[in-house]
Amino acid sequence: MAIVNTNFFDTTGTPFAEGACIVIVRTEWNAAIIDLLEAGCVETLKAHGAMVKVITVPGAVEIPFAVRKYWLSHRYKPGKPDAFITLGCVLRGDTPHFDYVCQSVTQGVTALNLELPVPTVFGILTVDNQQQADERTGGIHGHKGSEAAITALKMIHLVKSFT
Repeated sequence: MAIVNTNFFDTTGTPFAEGACIVIVRTEWNAAIIDLLEAGCVETLKAHGAMVKVITVPGAVEIPFAVRKYWLSHRYKPGKPDAFITLGCVLRGDTPHFDYVCQSVTQGVTALNLELPVPTVFGILTVDNQQQADERTGGIHGHKGSEAAITALKMIHLVKSFT
């Protein structure tokens, strides 16, 4: 029997993000999975009062580029992002491509968290097969889109506590 991590679904004490701007950067690749991640993410963010903008890029490797470019072009504008959420799904195939993509996007998101003054939440599924993706989009392993949203809310609250 699998153990389901429900900690993220208990939103008791999760700060409301009334008026916070959260930008979701999602991929076109594996769209059916990403659509589910995005739906859970947006629903959770809106339930907590956040404003949401969605940007679509071709694949996971392009996510860090889009986050950085969006930040650079909006950082001085009203409604600048308070956080970014990255949504993608990399399915293992028969070649080492999976490893290269996962490593690239992970390093890119990590670099953004060190470079930007706002958090970039890692919402990229790295799974072996469709079943594992299904288990993470509302199945036995919860809903990773919703979890990414709650992580963003908590990180926004943390950043604001430092000022």
